[in-house]
Amino acid sequence: MAANGNPTVKRRQLGAELRRLRLACGLTSTQVAERLLISQPKISHLENGRRAIKPRDVRDLCSLYDVTDPEVVDSLMRMAGEAEQQGWWVACGEVPYAVYIGLETAACSIRSYEPMVIPGLLQTPSYAAAVIEETIPQATPEEIAVRHDIRLRRQSRAHHPARPLRLWIVLDESALRRVVGDSEVMRGQLAHLARLAAQPHITVQVIPHSAGAHPGMAGQFAILHFPDSPGTGTVYLERFTSDLYLEKRSDVQHYTALYEHLQAHALSPDHSRRLITETTKLYAS
Repeated sequence: MAANGNPTVKRRQLGAELRRLRLACGLTSTQVAERLLISQPKISHLENGRRAIKPRDVRDLCSLYDVTDPEVVDSLMRMAGEAEQQGWWVACGEVPYAVYIGLETAACSIRSYEPMVIPGLLQTPSYAAAVIEETIPQATPEEIAVRHDIRLRRQSRAHHPARPLRLWIVLDESALRRVVGDSEVMRGQLAHLARLAAQPHITVQVIPHSAGAHPGMAGQFAILHFPDSPGTGTVYLERFTSDLYLEKRSDVQHYTALYEHLQAHALSPDHSRRLITETTKLYAS
């Protein structure tokens, strides 16, 4: 992990160490917030790696946690300086889901459910362009171009030669049948999806319409797991104005159980690929 230059990874590593030091002192995050005259959510965000940690914050926390070894303090402060670096996506301009991109880049596995659309990591360039243009009507051409570029650059994480991202995708059949762009776009997208689903680190399952009502009808979600904390995870819920990130163990367990229900409702990976291939024929010109 040390070789990973992703600032989100460094923030998570530093946050995990600060959480360990806090717990070793027997302090709650609320008590720490009260003593440092800051908000409790800030402590949670620092420990979860969702917010950059300034070296000054590390110094104050080390003092509160009775960390007196100068080498340990210096090491943590260096990590804080490295964690303040910006990810590649920041240079692209304002990105509404920048937090998610950082987490996605740091994750070792993602389990995602999508009821209406092919996930961004598996989209073709033409399908991605059509999705962005048709779902964000108020976006300017420049904003559309930025979002499109970022979406395609994100896909390199799914096929990293040294550490490919383990992807498990459950789709509702509606995502295969909803025409995004035109028939040519859909034909290319579904053929691309079938090829990706055959790769060893990517699993795609489809819930057919014949399965009837199922727990995923409430909407999209993803569960991300990280190599630095294999026993926990983060649930991501995409919303129109402000996305949600759930990290309480009970929330992650709830969505994990929900995901297992969706897997049970879905066709097997082999049968899902056959359905994708058969649906592709519907878009033949």
